[in-house]
Amino acid sequence: MSSPHVALQDSNRPIKSDARRLRDADPSAPVEITVSLRGPQLPDADHLPSATLSREQFETQFGARREDVEKAQSVFEKYGLTVEDVSLRTRSMRISGTVASMEKAFQPHLGIYKSKEQGEYRGREGEIQIPTELLGVVTGVFGLDERRVARRKAVHTAAAPATFAKMLPFSPPELQDHYNFPPGTGEGQQIVIAEFEGAYFQEDLAAFCKKYSLPMPKVTSVPVGFTPLTLPEIQKLPPLQRTDELDASIEVNMDVQIVAGLCPQSEIFIYFAPFTQKGWVDMLNQIVTGTPAKPVALSISWGLAEDAPDWSAGALRAINERLQAAAMIGITVCVSSGDDGSGDDITDGRAHVDFPSSSPFVLSVGGTMLNGSVANSSEQAWWENPGERTTKGGGATGGGVSVVFSRPKWQSVQVRSLNTGSIDGRVLPDVAALAGPPFYDLIFMGRDFPNGGTSASTPLWAALVARINANIAASKKQRFLPPLLYQNGANGKPRGEVAFRDITAGQNASYPDPGVGYQAHIGYDAVTGWGVPDGSQLLKSL
Repeated sequence: MSSPHVALQDSNRPIKSDARRLRDADPSAPVEITVSLRGPQLPDADHLPSATLSREQFETQFGARREDVEKAQSVFEKYGLTVEDVSLRTRSMRISGTVASMEKAFQPHLGIYKSKEQGEYRGREGEIQIPTELLGVVTGVFGLDERRVARRKAVHTAAAPATFAKMLPFSPPELQDHYNFPPGTGEGQQIVIAEFEGAYFQEDLAAFCKKYSLPMPKVTSVPVGFTPLTLPEIQKLPPLQRTDELDASIEVNMDVQIVAGLCPQSEIFIYFAPFTQKGWVDMLNQIVTGTPAKPVALSISWGLAEDAPDWSAGALRAINERLQAAAMIGITVCVSSGDDGSGDDITDGRAHVDFPSSSPFVLSVGGTMLNGSVANSSEQAWWENPGERTTKGGGATGGGVSVVFSRPKWQSVQVRSLNTGSIDGRVLPDVAALAGPPFYDLIFMGRDFPNGGTSASTPLWAALVARINANIAASKKQRFLPPLLYQNGANGKPRGEVAFRDITAGQNASYPDPGVGYQAHIGYDAVTGWGVPDGSQLLKSL
């Protein structure tokens, strides 16, 4: 007699390293999950369509099959689950039910766990089981486990070395001049900023725009499973929770102000999602679907080491597939390479890189810092002692060689992994921009609040992509940027050589572990990629 359930491939999750199980989850508690379905095989990174697809073309060629949706819906309803939404384009279904019904359908043995980082959350261990009749139809189930898989931390600007003490934070005009942005204000462009919790404070953006005589851009907050609080609501929270929300909000408002300062007449959308695997999948589904925004660029300043045990292999695959879909419809997803150097917040003696920055379907963005004055400066790789973020300061640009994703052929660079026996994986970052001192001039809760990190260089790059798109010929708009940087331009040299200022000084070693890092040098490297942009030259080369 055949079993009514079978293990879902790549769904295994170990217990969170700092967590313990307190009790079983309440059987009557509500749960919403996102289910991924099979679809036609997507082309790999080396065989993307030569022309950008429309969303409708992508759905026709690569969307889920209606018969699979109908079969899955019929099976799930037998377990008392409700199908809330179906998207053939993203090959996804949103399904709701109680813990008890989820137990019957997927046998996850849900519990309430507690960790120092996250407090109490619903979680699971081991593999998910799916009804046998859905084997091969269902490829992923996300949302049963609510552990955190998105991190970023504010840079402690007060701890900047004395070398930089005489430099003032960069203003939007100085950033434009320093990186030779093409003309314009981003008019007609849509840019999405991905945020995993936190809140946007309109009053701070208004003060920022007033300070620099900028028009106030249209900013739309879009809840994707997470509804941000207002500042008065945050201030009423218990102390620890209030601190967490304000810390996250620092990052949100930094992203918005950097984009607004460089593209003040663009339309900015902030997508707010939970910091779970489901949050990642749902947010990217929204991007691919195209509601409400159809952006030219998406800025993501969040991530986690690609080989961190908190990811399931199935989640990495599902997120990467959606990033691929975004690339195929012409969205350049700009992702920070991380602020913890070559160790990426893992202390096992090996080098690590951040995901989704390690995906071959994103523009990975590293960081630099300046030594001198704005007018006469030496730009180098961002590294501040001890090469990773601590409560007392520090940080370094992420970068290295993936152990998960193969190097696409278009990334025609020679970089060896620091890890013995590693694959020739995807190398990151592709590009860089200011992340460290003298930082960015920003406003938070009504006062000057300079900040940085690759969390800042990433929205700068999203703004540059939008400025280029606004100036380029119609036939070349809305293109996935990274492969173009490695291709030869009109002069027979890679665009990365001719449209960038090479950064040849610095490194990204994390201490005390792994204690080794990658070195910046002449040409492409795994610290700052091709270097920092000459925006107008990049536009010309494209």
